[in-house]
Amino acid sequence: MNDVAAAAGVALKTVSRVVNQEPGVNAATAERVHAAIDLLGYRRNDSARTLRSGRTASIGLVIEDVADPFYSSLSRAVEEVALRHGHLLFTGSSRESPERERELVLAFCARRVDGLIIVPAGQDHGYLEPEFADGIRAVFADRPPGAGCEADAVLCDNVGGARTATAHLVAGGHRRIAFLGDSPTIFTARERLRGHRAALAEAGLPYDEGLVTMGPPDPDRLRADLARLLAAADPPTALVTGNGRFTVDTLRALAALSPAPVRLGAEPYLGGLALVGFDDFEPADLLGITVVAQDPGRMGRTAAELLFGRLSGDEGPARRAEVPTRLIPRGSGELPPA
Repeated sequence: MNDVAAAAGVALKTVSRVVNQEPGVNAATAERVHAAIDLLGYRRNDSARTLRSGRTASIGLVIEDVADPFYSSLSRAVEEVALRHGHLLFTGSSRESPERERELVLAFCARRVDGLIIVPAGQDHGYLEPEFADGIRAVFADRPPGAGCEADAVLCDNVGGARTATAHLVAGGHRRIAFLGDSPTIFTARERLRGHRAALAEAGLPYDEGLVTMGPPDPDRLRADLARLLAAADPPTALVTGNGRFTVDTLRALAALSPAPVRLGAEPYLGGLALVGFDDFEPADLLGITVVAQDPGRMGRTAAELLFGRLSGDEGPARRAEVPTRLIPRGSGELPPA
């Protein structure tokens, strides 16, 4: 930095202000400093900066699966906010394992990230208390924190979205509506089932446990469950699928079970069933699949801005923000009862 100051003909403090993007340097002087930096190939020593400030200008993001389109959109939004605040983002996948979640979180803390955004896999977050006491800040996304932890959370309107999906099918004349969801140990799966039940109750329809199947993603299990539902004496005429992955697996299972040839965008593709999926996915518009769409980008941006607010000194009580959903009719959810 001394060499840069000498080459630009300015004081060392002026170079520091330019490098750290601080105010108080006129444009012509800043241009000379940048020219000297380019000429000398100067790079800021972030290790020295960390020692002086106690900050690493980095945050950690723990999600379920970095390959999942929902979480990749959320991650991209978090990264955009982090870059705007001059921070790097480190990301890891918990693979829905509480042990892996804790391992990743503590690894990020050991590397002294300034803050964390966590999509929790576990239901006990008391292990974070020592980290909070040490100055780490955290925001939870998609699901709330578990026991032993008070922290900000940004959630989707899971109940409202599932209620909308089921009510849409009821309005189309359906009375036997099956719900295919993720494991009931997962907060979002439980909340979406709650929304489904609420819509049935509002329509004066009974809740039939025989029309509900829930469990971890497993195409073979899902196909067997669908075969059982369709072989029942009073089978469903419509389906609500609990997330994008389940919607895709359901379409594949229906294609395998259907005696009719599969034609994209045509009714035989659904075996005559109406379908509304929770969460949008890339080919859904081409396939004519009606969905209740989440907004993972908005969820990621909101979580990141909350985190940087905390890092800037906000010590208010823990907040909970809810991101709305929207129904996108494309044809599959508008099929009448067979």
